[in-house]
Amino acid sequence: MQAPSSEDLRSTPSRNSSIRLGHNPSPIQSHRQSFTESLRGHPPSPRSTRQPSLSQAQLHELLNNPPTAGSADARFSGRDWQTIGVGELCDPADLRFVEIDTGIEEATNVTSDPHLLHRKDERAAHATYDYRDLTQYLLFATGQLQPDEEHFPVFTSLAKKAQAGHTIPLRDAKSLGNKEPFMTLPSNANLTHAIEVFGGGVHRIVIVEEGTDNVVGILSQLRLVKFLWENGRNFPSIDRLYPQTIKDLGIGSQLTISINGDKALKEALKLMNNEGLTSLAVVDNQLNVVGNISNVDVKLLTKSSSAPLLDNTCIHFISVILSTRGMNDGKDSFPVFHINPYSSLAHTVAKLVATKAHR
Repeated sequence: MQAPSSEDLRSTPSRNSSIRLGHNPSPIQSHRQSFTESLRGHPPSPRSTRQPSLSQAQLHELLNNPPTAGSADARFSGRDWQTIGVGELCDPADLRFVEIDTGIEEATNVTSDPHLLHRKDERAAHATYDYRDLTQYLLFATGQLQPDEEHFPVFTSLAKKAQAGHTIPLRDAKSLGNKEPFMTLPSNANLTHAIEVFGGGVHRIVIVEEGTDNVVGILSQLRLVKFLWENGRNFPSIDRLYPQTIKDLGIGSQLTISINGDKALKEALKLMNNEGLTSLAVVDNQLNVVGNISNVDVKLLTKSSSAPLLDNTCIHFISVILSTRGMNDGKDSFPVFHINPYSSLAHTVAKLVATKAHR
């Protein structure tokens, strides 16, 4: 029989093409497996045999006892934490001084550190300036707070300067409203003394050389907490507390102060000022915490162009805060950090230190 020509192949119906293709396998399909290949099966997926990096118990242990940022300082090994001098926790390089006649906006932009010292002379100081002072000044300047009879003349003078576009010096801003006590301790005072001062509601202590007014550092509540966290291994009496839960230790406040996110920002600032708070929880209509406003965030209100934010909602201001942090830090920021009554003290303190939060 004569073999079909190429013309015949092209004219053959498509159904026969499939048959022909079936009898003419591709070179890949026609490859004959060797004996070794026929014995070799497909390797199993590593996922089917992979063991979890951490067991459930190990994960729970990690959450309750998170690692500290670095090793404990050997200088404090074997010492009683209560006898450590406050000066040992301070670094003079952290100090920021500003003249009493410096303008408020300039002083706020001097440093991201909220602790500025009014210079008395080269190394001495007589007052501090922080974001709480800024909050109070803004409330007076926008008419949200009214001065008492004693401070009314100062307030009138300040209002005239502001209307004329003059710089408002720190001297005037510090003369309004209630001020946190200017607390000092000599550098050889121990940490027990510092904790007693903090227990009275003071947020920072100016540390001076013994027998002089020369400032050598500032000790804040957060710095003390960070020190005890990073060096807990050196202090057994502290270290044994970290695995315990917040509920078992009986710490934390049951009475919380918050504001609805739909309220105006100026109402939140007034509430913080009146209650002596450094931060305030923002909640929705179901009392779920949706964010937090702190005194540090008030630095976003120092420019006149930011004045409309005071009449806008707290929720809107939170979006401004997070957007600004994202632009400045180059990363997303969470609106709120939280724990529960069964969180360990270690987990709680680690989160406070990592986020530099007060609450």
